[in-house]
Amino acid sequence: MKPTEYKLLDDFLYEAIFIPEGMEAPPRDIIYRQELQVYVADFGKRDDNALLAEQNGKPIGAVWSRIMKDYGHVDDHTPSLAIALFKEYRGYGIGTELMRRMLFLLRKRGYKKVSLSVQKANYAVKMYEAVGFEVLHENEEEYIMVCDLEALRE
Repeated sequence: MKPTEYKLLDDFLYEAIFIPEGMEAPPRDIIYRQELQVYVADFGKRDDNALLAEQNGKPIGAVWSRIMKDYGHVDDHTPSLAIALFKEYRGYGIGTELMRRMLFLLRKRGYKKVSLSVQKANYAVKMYEAVGFEVLHENEEEYIMVCDLEALRE
């Protein structure tokens, strides 16, 4: 993702919010809450990483990481991930490919592991497990998952 495209992360941050079936989507301005701004504020000014998926030049998905004290925080040396696709592009393997590319990028940049937080009811849990994430901690509603980047197979 180019620095000029970082502003797209606001859109993808909103898309990353899991909305259980039958629930109404929150208002768009929810992304301006402090606990969500940690994912995008001043993106690119630290050791941030982002990949963008496009179709015919149109952005359709993104995965990004940074070391932050977010819902998936495990320690101060492990980046946390966020990933989102626009709804009409979900279920085609695009997110899986984005995730795999990010995992290899992070390994290449010297990280040992990466973490994320996901609600237990989110269908993406299966994708995270398929690309190498394992549950480290859980509470009633969510998992904190970690991927050992050194164990990844090409």
